[in-house]
Amino acid sequence: MTQIDETNLPGVGIRHDFETAQGVRVGVISHRSGRRDLLVYGREDPDACAVALRLDENDVHTLAELLGGTRVTKKLTDLQQTVEGLTLDWLPVSSLWACAGHTIGETQLRRRTGVSIVAVVRDGETTPSPTPDFLLRPGDTVVVVGTPQGIAKAGELMSGHLPSV
Repeated sequence: MTQIDETNLPGVGIRHDFETAQGVRVGVISHRSGRRDLLVYGREDPDACAVALRLDENDVHTLAELLGGTRVTKKLTDLQQTVEGLTLDWLPVSSLWACAGHTIGETQLRRRTGVSIVAVVRDGETTPSPTPDFLLRPGDTVVVVGTPQGIAKAGELMSGHLPSV
């Protein structure tokens, strides 16, 4: 049986990693919001992620069925790290996102979703408690706090799936 390494990611969720028979490390980050990230690590640097694929709940179920596995989402959901209904998540900002090139205040994220941006990670540097005039750029990662439903709505809003900023 393959060894699965489990790493608790405070404020994010749980990461599970294993090595394939071909020697490739694969991982899954199970976010408290229900989102999953499928990771494939580089052969040259096993700590560097060569591929990261964001999967929504439907994608997770479909992939599990294709691979012939059982659904373990109930167990993972029970392991979600929440504090009185609050969840922390990281949302990457791509150039295609509606919020790219806008300030935090212009997004009206808190008013529209109930979610607050508590930090922004840019070029490996973290800006805690960014002000409303902080300009969001492609490549940034926003750290948000809110309900799982609010975070899902924030992701949709920021990516342009809801009426734009």
